[in-house]
Parts: sequence; structure tokens; C-alpha cells
Amino acid sequence: MALSHDPLWPRAGGWPAFEQPADAVILGVPTWRTSLSPTGAHRTPSAIREALLRYSPSLIGPPAIDLNAALRIADAGDIHEPDGDEGIASVIARMRELAPAFVIALGGDNSLTYPVALGADATGVITFDAHFDLRDGVSNGSPVRRLIEDAPEGSRIDPARIVQIGIADFANSAHYAQRAADWGIRVITLDEVRRRGIDDVAGEALEVAGSGDGRIHLDIDVDVCDRSVAPGCPASVPGGLAAWELRVLSRAIASDSRVVSADIAEVDATADAEDGRTVRLAALCVLELLAGRANRTRTR
Repeated sequence: MALSHDPLWPRAGGWPAFEQPADAVILGVPTWRTSLSPTGAHRTPSAIREALLRYSPSLIGPPAIDLNAALRIADAGDIHEPDGDEGIASVIARMRELAPAFVIALGGDNSLTYPVALGADATGVITFDAHFDLRDGVSNGSPVRRLIEDAPEGSRIDPARIVQIGIADFANSAHYAQRAADWGIRVITLDEVRRRGIDDVAGEALEVAGSGDGRIHLDIDVDVCDRSVAPGCPASVPGGLAAWELRVLSRAIASDSRVVSADIAEVDATADAEDGRTVRLAALCVLELLAGRANRTRTR
């Protein structure tokens, strides 16, 4: 990719290898083997890193802020073969090595949420997702259920501390909607997001998932977005969130110090539009998460 060079216009990405200490760390977790639909999502972490180079790390402000100067950002590379029991163990171990940095995990399909949240020792979870992900078994459709039922004793997430934002009509079954209700998961539908507004929804989500001294994991499933901006997500549907809504939500949640980790999931770089719009949106989500992390320092 031939990009222009201007010493006064630095680019995002290209961050150095992880060494303690760091404020934020990028980690590739290219899960894909248990996907319910054919996917090339394991190609996505590298595609996001390439797309980051198209952007500046600067917030316009005022005052203008260069995230590269405001934060110590590092890249911990990719987990090799993160699927399966051994892969899950590798992700959990690596997440714990990266603590206390704010870790942004690049998926991969949504199955990465399970080991990333466990490795972050999360006690609450917020998802941006069109789907419940409460299916039985092991797949990209089951990570939320697995965090509730399959995680080791002492690491299971209380469903009353899970908030699911963007759940969409005609993208789920009544059975899983009832399961969410029976378990006490706070579901904020796509319609409710638009009726209430982002600030109100984000505030409630943080209060529920982060109650007490909670540690929150944020799962950004990009298929919560409208298919026009996320054609590289196999399960995205027309009428989902706009790209700006996903970006604003991501920064708002990441601005809270209780959010210790995040993942970006369900983008298949091999199925994207020619202009790479889905991968570019995922890269912007990385930058919005970093902007949120920088906000913590600025408002401390």
C-alpha cells in the first residue's frame, strides 16, 4: 500500500512490540474455526493493522491531541491458533501477561469474546451486537452463554451484569430472547438505542456491567451495524447502527476506567467491499477505543 509521507501528519498503527509498561495494547486473536457460517475472519487482524495506517492518531479537540503522544500504545502480535482448548488457554494466559494495560483484541469471529473476557478477569460484559450469542455448544454464536455457564467456577459472569446493546428484530429467535430474559440479561434493543440516545444507553450499561468495583469487557460485534457500512460482516442486516453511532458508543464506553478490555469481532476481511469499508470501520473502532482510554487520563 503506497501512502504519502508527511512528517507533520503522523499515521496511526505501526506501534512498537509490547514491553511493560503500556497504557493500551493491541492483540490479534484470529478465531474462525467454529464459525456458524464460512468465514475468513482469521485474516482480519492483519487487515485492520494495515487499515490503521490510513488514519491519523489525532483528536481535533480543541485542544488537538496526538494519541501516540498521550498514550503508550504497543502491539503484542497475534495468538497462533486461538481456537480449541489449547488456543483458549493461550489467549487467557496472554491477556494476563498484558495486564494492567487496556487490551484491544482484534478478531476473528465472536468466539474470541470468551477467552478474552476470561483473561481480563472481567466481572461484567457489554456487547454491541445484533445477536444474543446465547446458543448452546461452542461457536461464534455462544460466547455470552459460555461466559455464564462454561467458565471455571469463580470466573463465570453473573448474567445480571451483562448488557447487550443493539439486539435486532428478525436476527434472533424467540427462544434465545426468552433465555436472555430468564437469566436477567439487560437487553437494549436497536429501537431503544435510537429512542433514548447514546449517552443515556452508555450510562446505564456502565452502571449495570460495572456495579461495585467491576471490571468490564466490551465486545464490539461489528455486525450490529447497517449492512451498507458493514458488508464484510456475514450476519449484518439492513437497518443496523450507523457507523457514527458505533464509533460514539465505543469511545463512550472505553472512557470509563472500569473497562479493562475490548474485542472487535465478526469482520471477515476476505468478504469486504472493494473499498474495504468494514475493515476501515473496525480500524476506526480501535482508534475510538484508544480515544476513550486517553479521556480517562485527561479527566482524572
